Amino acid sequence: MMATVRLSFSPAPVHVRTARLVGVAVARRAGVAEDLLDEVRLAIGEACTRAVALHNQYNLPDLVMVEMSDADSYMVRVIDRAPIEASIGLTKLPPDELADESLTDEALTTGVGFALLAGFVDDLQVRPVEEGAGTEVRMVWPVHRR
Repeated sequence: MMATVRLSFSPAPVHVRTARLVGVAVARRAGVAEDLLDEVRLAIGEACTRAVALHNQYNLPDLVMVEMSDADSYMVRVIDRAPIEASIGLTKLPPDELADESLTDEALTTGVGFALLAGFVDDLQVRPVEEGAGTEVRMVWPVHRR
């Protein structure tokens, strides 16, 4: 049975630790290998820290959203609400270029802001949020069911 855990928190650094703890607990229960749990913890911490920093930089009171699910793999989504060009580390681009689908996935992970995350997560995607401003950092790890 697939489980989904949703967590939202005000953009304060103190809450990142809670997101990491919950993320690792859900990963362990989902069946992520023990030797990957440090990577999970570091990646969730880095993605949440990034989201908190963007919210604070732009004085956004919106909650940082984290969603964890364990269908065929363990997937974590961290969603911020910062302006898209800031979220993906690009200089300000015209709206038609920001709408370009090719700016998703691999192209975005090459930015300086995502170098560390890419080191922790083999399956990493960064894309604009469909519901408006912000980005989704999507990270996936394999699970081993017992």
